[in-house]
Amino acid sequence: MNEATSPRRISLFDATLRDGEQAPGNAMTAEQKVRLALAIEAYGADIIEAGYPGSSPVDFEATRLIAAALTTARFATFNRTSIADVKLSIEAGGTGPNHQVQICGTGSDLHLRYKRGISRAEAVRETGEAIRFAHEMGAQDVSYGVEDASRGEKDLIEALVTEALSAGVTTVILADTTGCATPQEYGDLCAMVRSLLPDDVKLSTHCHDDLGLSLANALAGIQAGADEVQATLAGIGERAGNTPVEELAAALSYKGECFGATTSVRLDHLYRTFQMLSETIGMPAPRNKAIFGENAFATEAGIHQDGILKNPATYEFINPYRFDRERSLLVGRHSGRAIIRYLLEDLGEPVDENVVDRLYLEYVSERPDGRADELNVVRERLAATLRARA
Repeated sequence: MNEATSPRRISLFDATLRDGEQAPGNAMTAEQKVRLALAIEAYGADIIEAGYPGSSPVDFEATRLIAAALTTARFATFNRTSIADVKLSIEAGGTGPNHQVQICGTGSDLHLRYKRGISRAEAVRETGEAIRFAHEMGAQDVSYGVEDASRGEKDLIEALVTEALSAGVTTVILADTTGCATPQEYGDLCAMVRSLLPDDVKLSTHCHDDLGLSLANALAGIQAGADEVQATLAGIGERAGNTPVEELAAALSYKGECFGATTSVRLDHLYRTFQMLSETIGMPAPRNKAIFGENAFATEAGIHQDGILKNPATYEFINPYRFDRERSLLVGRHSGRAIIRYLLEDLGEPVDENVVDRLYLEYVSERPDGRADELNVVRERLAATLRARA
């Protein structure tokens, strides 16, 4: 691939330890957050959001420990447009080039009126003050997030972004805070803001999943010129969650040519990191979750199994082994005769259709409990049955 057609490398900002952790049931200790930060670094995240130091002593301590532990990834701290927040973030994380001080401003009249009780002019002023203060404290990398940007008025967003640029931000983040945007709406928003930014200032997405569109919106943002995606493992986060890291990585790995984009995520490290997260916060994988779900690479349906046994590509677009997962064929009442033939061949037994029919009735169609068993369990039971009948 020549330089003219090379895909853009999208920066991955992992927000698992901040937005992901602040959702109910996801709290972690400082030590747990450090262990996860190192695992997130190992899968290839570019920036790891350590937390919100101004929110609690635990987040302050976690930020301090993560800052000392990381060796390749950078880290970010979350702040309101608050001098006090910025002071605490810099105390916790220092002023090195690996620390991104992230300042979040108010981007919609709805939030200004009902949440903040301030005017547009005050929102613009505090944006500039917080960013300039961070630089005065020695911060080398300051980003600016526009909260509720997807419901914000164009002229307000332009005023906030213009002020942030004049104060010296390196990244502008557009938050679909309530997950209300469609891909077309969010893409248009990203295109508008991208047109305001110089080439050396990144545009980052932060999408929530209330309509189930967080991944679609992040991809629309990339198509509109976004350079970075904020995402979380398994999509954990406020309410319905955020853009899932693993789904974004899969989409850009398999369909990257559609978006002209790629990432440096190590696909084979994602599942082990999710397992660590799952154990830490006590969150089992749902059955139907893409990439991480129990059934993501499992099938019981006979028609599907017949195709997979002949060629996995018939029903398997994503290769499970690329994600350190395994293909799983389960034998249950939705299975067909193909799985019985396969097991007989695997056991070195002749494939007699009369035998296949009898075993199909016993192991598949007439099972009273409707349970599905792993293939190796059925293989052992079938071998024992055949030995007994010999």
